[in-house]
Amino acid sequence: MKVVIDPDLCTGCGLCVDTAPEIFEMVEDIAQVKIDDIPDDLEEAARQSTDECPSQAILIEE
Repeated sequence: MKVVIDPDLCTGCGLCVDTAPEIFEMVEDIAQVKIDDIPDDLEEAARQSTDECPSQAILIEE
């Protein structure tokens, strides 16, 4: 699984970082993905971040 953030949609709220700090980080007020391939034990956190993103900027690629 891979996670991608659309920087044009990201509002920089940081909810993804709060939900999954192992996956996401804030860089210049925009969220970025820290790891290329999401390990199995973090897949649920990645999905939760996607579901909770208010701007729908997080996309999951299986």
